[in-house]
Amino acid sequence: MGRRPRDRGRDAAAIRAAAERLLAGTPLRSASGKLTATELIVESGLRRDVVYPHHQDLLDEFRLRAKAQGRVPTAAQELAERYAVVVEELKETKQQLAAERQLTAFLRRTVVELSVEVENVRRDQEDALDATVVPMARRRGPGRRFPSAGSGS
Repeated sequence: MGRRPRDRGRDAAAIRAAAERLLAGTPLRSASGKLTATELIVESGLRRDVVYPHHQDLLDEFRLRAKAQGRVPTAAQELAERYAVVVEELKETKQQLAAERQLTAFLRRTVVELSVEVENVRRDQEDALDATVVPMARRRGPGRRFPSAGSGS
């Protein structure tokens, strides 16, 4: 069983309809809507190996109409405008990120310095407590915990 031959008439109709949509700025499949042969093929839903060998005349006609139209399709214009907005947002985001990185570095240094200071204060307090501890009187003899008031010892 062999493959059924392609319906070139249907393929040509798909290419013409795709050309009309691209030229009108209302693509269905094309992401960019640019007026190029590649986008025409994408918009038609056909493969390159179907379009180029059998429908070169339609590609040439599309290229001429696109050149004569002399304008950027609406879809491509919208993408270009959105691209400019995204580029500006990216620039602002990079500036914010740089500022945040500087602040983070400053805060890390501050935390380290404060940690060292806290450790020094703790050590100083421990040393001060050790110096002010008064030893308790030792026991004298078995069963006596504290010296008696009148023993004179």
